Amino acid sequence: MLKHNIIVVGTSAGGVEALTYLVKHLPPDLNAAVIIVLHVSSYSKSFLPEILSRAGKLPVSHAQNGEAIVPGSIYVALPDYHLLVEKGYLRLTRGAKENRCRPAIDPLFRSAARTYGQQVIAVLLTGLLDDGTAGLMAVKMRRGVAIVQNPDDALYPDMPRNAIKNVEDIDHILPLSDIPSTLVALVNTPMEVQPENPIPSEMEFESKIVQLDLEAVENESDRPGKPSNFACPDCGGILWELEEGNLLRFRCRTGHAYSAETLLATQSEKVEDALWIALRALEEKASLSHRMASRMEVRNQTLAARFKEEEHSAKESSAIIREVLLKVNPNTDVD
Repeated sequence: MLKHNIIVVGTSAGGVEALTYLVKHLPPDLNAAVIIVLHVSSYSKSFLPEILSRAGKLPVSHAQNGEAIVPGSIYVALPDYHLLVEKGYLRLTRGAKENRCRPAIDPLFRSAARTYGQQVIAVLLTGLLDDGTAGLMAVKMRRGVAIVQNPDDALYPDMPRNAIKNVEDIDHILPLSDIPSTLVALVNTPMEVQPENPIPSEMEFESKIVQLDLEAVENESDRPGKPSNFACPDCGGILWELEEGNLLRFRCRTGHAYSAETLLATQSEKVEDALWIALRALEEKASLSHRMASRMEVRNQTLAARFKEEEHSAKESSAIIREVLLKVNPNTDVD
């Protein structure tokens, strides 16, 4: 009889504290592997295995490419690598970022669902925006168990809240304090085997493209979704629009993936970056025009007047952009 023996956990902001509590309350004889993705900067060193090792009784390590999955062990994603679950082992890949993250939660959840189906328990904890929602959909599609931290209990409730809003039939919405005991109960209870849902072609495609599979990248005819009007903020390629229930997602040809909420946040950042560039260019133009006007005042009054007009125009445009930036960042002083 099958058992729930693959636990995948995803978290972001506030995740170190949540994971420390979770691991601290797992028993040393847990008959399941725990595989964790925490959003971390690509350029930072991760000390999460050391932190979790001190907190709990199970061995914790950074996942290695090709490493065997052993029950009673905890595996943590390395910075700048997606962590995927294959049959009996783990895979690391530097495929395109998803929801602006690498490692991202969705590829972990999706790969676990694709490979182990009903044996998977997926746990989504505190975090910003909505990485993990599409992955939870994949887990439920393959008849796995979905556990979401109660948003009222989460330090950052966005990720749990978005999952609850978009994923049907979440099995457990719990405060963090109840999640360890629920995991232990699920692992120790033989499950009733149900007919497995087949692996959808979309899930196969997304599992391949995160590994930069050339067939998936180059195949236009079987690409899921439809071309949208939006460009990928990372590479400039066309984004393909995918609808899954209430969830709207986007993925480009090379694999960058976004939820609608993450894409909106990314576009807002790009707009702000463009405004700062425009502000700098206008202030440099005003400064240069002022200098040229000063040099021409004695030699050519007509040219001096033109440069003064350009200086005035640049300062007016600069002032408008400053106002916009102050509204975007009310706590920022650009003077």
